Amino acid sequence: MAEKMQRPGRIIAIDPGAKRVGLAMSDPLGITAQGLETFETGRGIELIDHLRALIEGSGATTIVVGLPLSMAGGEIEGSGRARALAAEIREKLGIEVVLRDERMTSLEAERVLAGGDRKSEKKDVDRLAAVILLQSYLEEVSQ
Repeated sequence: MAEKMQRPGRIIAIDPGAKRVGLAMSDPLGITAQGLETFETGRGIELIDHLRALIEGSGATTIVVGLPLSMAGGEIEGSGRARALAAEIREKLGIEVVLRDERMTSLEAERVLAGGDRKSEKKDVDRLAAVILLQSYLEEVSQ
């Protein structure tokens, strides 16, 4: 029988984008994911500084960065940006970073939000995509 991975504490997930960054955080037990306010780039604060504040305030030990891939699983334009972000986070914040396939998270988020009979704002889609990304990661590490 495979040994369960030990839960590392709070985990932050990032659904990276050029204009907005969806964010989610796990509960202290690492069971559920909750959406955080979507980070808007170009608002005077750098993403790394924002993440530093989140880490310090929550005690997060890991960041999961969504890795955009094509439907066939190959790297696409956004893949390089996600890898660069992951490297910058590791270097500047000294925290464990996990890259995770984010295929279909935004489509799933749009589908879920469209069921509410309201026009979904992009920031809502980005936040929910981060929640979906983190929840799938939490479920995987709990097995």
